[in-house]
Amino acid sequence: MSSGTRELAWFKSSYSGTQGDDCVEIAITEQAVFVRDSKDAGRTSFTVSREGWASFARFATDS
Repeated sequence: MSSGTRELAWFKSSYSGTQGDDCVEIAITEQAVFVRDSKDAGRTSFTVSREGWASFARFATDS
């Protein structure tokens, strides 16, 4: 993991289970949204634009 992503404020979805498994964490900056697997936080995250994340969230909400 790059040192830049360690300082991000990561958080899990409010829909995450209490067992702590199968969770996605995100960190939002002014420029982008970073996404990672909470079970493997040391793995490289991927980045999407804020607009791209908003489109995904709308799609997920409507499904």
